[in-house]
Amino acid sequence: MGSFKEVSSEGEFGALEHGVIELWKQQKTFERSVEQRKDAPNFSFYDGPPFATGLPHYGHLVASTLKDIVPRYWTMRGYRVERRFGWDTHGLPIEMQVEKTLNLTGPSSIREYGVAKFNEACRGSVLTYVEEWRRTVTRVGRWVDFDDDYKTMDLSFMESVWWVFAELWKKGLVYQGRRVMPYSWRLSTPLSNFEAGLDYRSVDDPALTVRLTLDEPLEGKKASLLIWTTTPWTLPSNLGVAVKDDIDYVVADHEDGQRYVLAKDLLTQTLGDKATVVATLKGKDLIGKTYAPLFPFFASRKANGAFRVIHSGHVTTTDGTGLVHMAPAFGEEDFAACQANGIELVDPVDAEGNFTAEVPPYQGKNVKEADKQIMADLKTQGSLFKHTQIRHEYPYCYRSGTPLIYKTTPSWYVKVEPLRERMVANNASIH
Repeated sequence: MGSFKEVSSEGEFGALEHGVIELWKQQKTFERSVEQRKDAPNFSFYDGPPFATGLPHYGHLVASTLKDIVPRYWTMRGYRVERRFGWDTHGLPIEMQVEKTLNLTGPSSIREYGVAKFNEACRGSVLTYVEEWRRTVTRVGRWVDFDDDYKTMDLSFMESVWWVFAELWKKGLVYQGRRVMPYSWRLSTPLSNFEAGLDYRSVDDPALTVRLTLDEPLEGKKASLLIWTTTPWTLPSNLGVAVKDDIDYVVADHEDGQRYVLAKDLLTQTLGDKATVVATLKGKDLIGKTYAPLFPFFASRKANGAFRVIHSGHVTTTDGTGLVHMAPAFGEEDFAACQANGIELVDPVDAEGNFTAEVPPYQGKNVKEADKQIMADLKTQGSLFKHTQIRHEYPYCYRSGTPLIYKTTPSWYVKVEPLRERMVANNASIH
């Protein structure tokens, strides 16, 4: 009898793996595992595809291992399991790459370049890393068909998505809603809260305390509400001031000769030691009081209930003045509180983060770049009480590296409430 082949003690595992992969390739092992079960019941496997615009990383490899184990198991149970690799040709990643290549800077420049030409450039570049993916996924031993792959930009795929959407529409399950979301003006798109949390940076921002003159005197003298904000660009869109009904507020005379209203706990922090308290009142006593608009752009909204004090449960005395500036188009709490009080929003910021013609002095300026001019105008008109700097953590767009803003955006949603019981029942039947 012949002896066994000598086994190396060096543990050449890489070479062994390459040998196994080559054996599978020569004998078409994966293809035969599917073809030999042509009369067997199908086990459907849909791959949640990766972006074709980047290289695989360890997260993809972990997922690929799991996506290999399950189909192998059902193949061994006697099922026919086709496994087509998929590519998510999702817009943003490839658009950003092509924009950089073509020296474009957003939707306006894309329209000037030509949408059709830009789309073709994206289609031509989207599968740049296909061979790297094929080599890596094959190297980890995963059985999957790269030759008969599918792409989300395929007509058949897109039409299937539109068919699903049309069916939901016919059933009355689609509606358009409006909500405030993290927004990337560089990409001209809202982001999920998860995406907004991917790139926080320590930055210095202006912190402004601003006067809003009440329409009626307090304790016999003209008085101003003091509001605080770290986003000066939202001040042209101010439509209200929020207080909390059970917080203690004070009416105080300052050494500058003016009378102010602010939270009692923040009196010294804001006005210093030389302020004289004239009266103390609860937040509920301020609700309904009106004030002069800070800017003239939306002054006509006063007739519809804007520029007044409202209650909101999110108001605190941990910082600021205890009186919260409300710009409902640019803050989630602002939006909810103003909506509850019948104050309709205004949104003078376009999809690329630039001011519109509704605010003529700042038209065409990026909101962040307009901060300095807005602060200068507030100072000129005597509305700026204090200007300091604050260092805080601020979210940035993880794709473009530009600061995010919070902005109201119209979006389409699916009503899941009517489907909840069926979804729960179907989930319970899944093994």
